[in-house]
Amino acid sequence: MMNKNLLAGLFLSINTLAWAQDRLPQDDAAKYAASIAPADLKKHLVIIASDSLEGRDTGSPGQKKAAEYVSKYYKQYGLQPIATDADGSKSYLQKYKLYKRSWGDVYVTSQGKKYEFNKDFYLNGLLDVPEEVSTDLVSVGYGIEDGSYSDYAGINIKGQSVIMFDGEPQTSGGKYVISGNSEKSKWSGSVSWQVKAKLAKEKGAKYVFIITDKTGEDLDKEIRQRAVMARRFSAPTLKPVQENPSGTAAFVFSAKGAAEMLGTSVAKLMKLKSQIDKSGKPVLENFANTVSLKVGRVSETIDTENVAAFMEGTDKKDEVLVISAHLDHIGISENGEINNGADDDGSGTVSLLELAEAFSKAKAEGKGPRRSILFLNVTGEEKGLFGSEYYSEHPLLPLKNTIADLNIDMIGRVDEAHKNDPKYVYLIGSDKLSSKLHEISEEANKKYVNFKLDYTFNDPKDPNRFYYRSDHYNFAKMGVPVIFYFTGVHEDYHRPGDDVEKILFDKQSDIVKLVFYTAWELVNRDERVVVDSHKE
Repeated sequence: MMNKNLLAGLFLSINTLAWAQDRLPQDDAAKYAASIAPADLKKHLVIIASDSLEGRDTGSPGQKKAAEYVSKYYKQYGLQPIATDADGSKSYLQKYKLYKRSWGDVYVTSQGKKYEFNKDFYLNGLLDVPEEVSTDLVSVGYGIEDGSYSDYAGINIKGQSVIMFDGEPQTSGGKYVISGNSEKSKWSGSVSWQVKAKLAKEKGAKYVFIITDKTGEDLDKEIRQRAVMARRFSAPTLKPVQENPSGTAAFVFSAKGAAEMLGTSVAKLMKLKSQIDKSGKPVLENFANTVSLKVGRVSETIDTENVAAFMEGTDKKDEVLVISAHLDHIGISENGEINNGADDDGSGTVSLLELAEAFSKAKAEGKGPRRSILFLNVTGEEKGLFGSEYYSEHPLLPLKNTIADLNIDMIGRVDEAHKNDPKYVYLIGSDKLSSKLHEISEEANKKYVNFKLDYTFNDPKDPNRFYYRSDHYNFAKMGVPVIFYFTGVHEDYHRPGDDVEKILFDKQSDIVKLVFYTAWELVNRDERVVVDSHKE
């Protein structure tokens, strides 16, 4: 049995320890992180991802409403505007422009019929024909000149336009006429149109038309795919677009459309093709007609803006931590459906609001950060990371004084790999430039959150290359250490189903707290994190 005096002493020691612990300083980080709540995240997200904002497409009225919304709360939290407006006043909005050249009016007419772009035909290459022109259209077989074989022999096409079959002649025995064996030549394949168009232009042709072998659903599918590929000629840029169309382009039509334009029948057109294949020699059959065409290119300027809200630090205020997320999404689909982007990146947008509120509460109670914090909602992410690129080239605070960027993009859902284990977050980039940043992140998770930190996408060999696909990268390439918080792609990625009711707010709030704890340590520690590695 225990000695009574020993028992009494032990009891006194326990009480003394409890008394002392009650008087230890409270963990300030935990106190203010507690204000980050699922209900508050949802309160903001039902606005940011509502139909009334119409998908927040870059530069759209809905995106601007979102910018106004977050600015209102940043002002309420006492954060400072540090961008400069045109009149010299301070603003939360860092305005910039995107420049775009896109397709305007594009059509071909013949025999009183108007053929529609990306419906009846598609266009390979880039043309700019701003006013309707009429041109004589003549058939030139396969449009090939190679060795002794020439579809242009005896034909003067200067000043006219030409129409030709796709590919190259092939005999019934399976041999290609040009190569003399079963191997295709440069006149076949996905880029053979360039070879043919270049030859035709050298011979003086004004425009080139190609007759595809595809029909029905195969043709419809090809047109859809080409329409998607053609969007590269309509992609926005940060600098004004300078186009120099070379004229190396081709209108691609079905055999039916080609026959109509040439004033003949599909049967006669196919008979010509068969004759060339059978004989292995060019066959002069001068189908000809006149067509009119127009290929309009339109210039457009998109006015958009990043939202930047500044919290000044105390004794280390010249150093700044950036916490970022993109404000915009992809807007309305062609069929009229709204892509609300609740996860992408409504989840990141509202996370910044909660983080700003938590830090503002700390500052109001005399626990403000030693280093400054910039809450940065960028735009243009879906178009090409343009907002963060613009900031990196026109920083509101010196990048040399920027200690890190914590970037949040899609943290409200789970992906297929974690459907049975939602307590996780992908971390990307944490060790790329600073081993200390990675260590701080790991320690914050171990002490407070205890999520699974999944580094699958941090692997430089990962084919998704997510490290290069969100706004943190424009900081990383400038030598600023980064962490990208992400929970993966799901079935509603860039689809109308990315809505508020599918967001896991309890899970999201824990990830936001992880960001907060990491940020708290970064802005309050004695030494800034150093750049000590340069990993891919």
